[in-house]
Amino acid sequence: MSEPTAFLPDHNDIILNRYAKAERLRSDGLNPYVNQFRPTHTSNQLIANGEALTEAEARVTVAGRALSIRKMGKAAFFHLRDTTGTIQVYIKKGTVDDHGFALYKESIMDMGDIVGVEGPVFRTKTGEITVLAETLRILSKSTRPLPDKWHGLKDQELRYRRRYVDLIVTDRTRETFRKRAAMVAAIRHFLDARGYMEVETPMMQKVYGGAAARPFKTHHNALDLDLFLRIAPELYLKRLVVGGFDKVYEINRNFRNEGISVRHNPEFTMMEVYTAYFDYTDSMKLIEELLGAVCLEITGGHEVTWGDKTIHFAPPFKRLSLIDSVRDLLGGAEIAYGRPDADMRALARKLIEAREDMTDEARAKALGEVATKTNDQIIVLLFEEFVEPTLIQPTYIIDYPRSLCPLTKSSWDRPEVAERFELFIGGMELANAYTELNDPREQFDKFEDQVRQRAAGDEETESMDEDYVMALEYGMPPTSGLGIGIDRLAMLLTDSPSIRDVILFPLMRERQAGAAVGEDEASAEEDEMDGE
Repeated sequence: MSEPTAFLPDHNDIILNRYAKAERLRSDGLNPYVNQFRPTHTSNQLIANGEALTEAEARVTVAGRALSIRKMGKAAFFHLRDTTGTIQVYIKKGTVDDHGFALYKESIMDMGDIVGVEGPVFRTKTGEITVLAETLRILSKSTRPLPDKWHGLKDQELRYRRRYVDLIVTDRTRETFRKRAAMVAAIRHFLDARGYMEVETPMMQKVYGGAAARPFKTHHNALDLDLFLRIAPELYLKRLVVGGFDKVYEINRNFRNEGISVRHNPEFTMMEVYTAYFDYTDSMKLIEELLGAVCLEITGGHEVTWGDKTIHFAPPFKRLSLIDSVRDLLGGAEIAYGRPDADMRALARKLIEAREDMTDEARAKALGEVATKTNDQIIVLLFEEFVEPTLIQPTYIIDYPRSLCPLTKSSWDRPEVAERFELFIGGMELANAYTELNDPREQFDKFEDQVRQRAAGDEETESMDEDYVMALEYGMPPTSGLGIGIDRLAMLLTDSPSIRDVILFPLMRERQAGAAVGEDEASAEEDEMDGE
């Protein structure tokens, strides 16, 4: 049997030793990576029905990853983990077949191997349901050792880069993504039960729109066509409302060419819902009912822990006017949308210069932005900088300036105000909604204004979409749409401080060539060296 040779840069003696074990299985006529294996039970089924299976002396077949092997001479215990949980397995000389005992005794089986076990179920003296192995087979040889079983992955960056390892060794990570999946299922159940239809709209678009963001650009070779990864599905979903689908929703990816932070990832999941004959107040009621139902389904109640805070999801949620929140911030100053820029700039500068809780860098950045923004933009800037972080309990911020809402219908009696709200929870925006603009002439004019702003240097504006205007010319009923950040909702319901904690494979910066082996990998190798 030839000695295995390294073919990845970090292959070491421990990894090569495991490859040698795989070669030994092959030399014995056994496949270390079998094609098929059929378990009869999962671990949670054995735990739930262990007493009945024990009394019936039933033989079961289970499969999963071997973890925490405890050797005791001619016997051993190990935990086998499958997708539902863990079950204990007992290996005993004279009970397990010769090949199975050799896997254990000669250390061919390692922690991390995928194994199959067949045998009866019994309860140990300590009361733990256990499978007595009569046959034991390696189904897939693990050639790379797992991190220290007691500490998991301590390197946070490595947890994101190698999520597959994080899922193996970190119970909390597995539970987080189970909750996320259950959360999405609960959302679908809620909307489906109310007559909404789930749809899919294009990810690649000739004209991007539906949000103020920079897109990713690509090119279709066969059509010789520049395309954009969508920043939002909004304009296509509203086309469906024009087409006669009065209740539609989509849960899918959006892509925005922006920075990365604990609350932002360039690829993220949004849900958008559109309801004909609703206005934005109806969408407030819809989202309250939706979030209350989902929270109850996932947590069993209406309260969740968010860091050191308790968030209450029971409706109704608080409502606060955007301009009132900034007016209070300014000590009751008389401000209004559309005022001359100089007035608002002076108020903003005075506030920013007086804030003691800002770093010099943050203060300089805020003052620089104030110098270039319009009156309405400054009001929103002050809200985002000083009010938003304080909104821990669910709060609707309502009635944004019309000038900053190119897809929103204005209030009938207050034309400077857009019928729009954003929902803030945990100090971050969770949802955005408005009464949809359905006047084609006004929509065209707003698109043209956005194009002018882009020509003046603002990259985060809407594009002209003449086809969408044409769709509105056929007539769109009164409609309200809302978007909910699925990743951020998952953060709240799982008490996860970073968006990367709830995205299975977040985008990461490339590591530099020749980077040292991570702390977790090194410690894992040392632990296994000691054991072998």
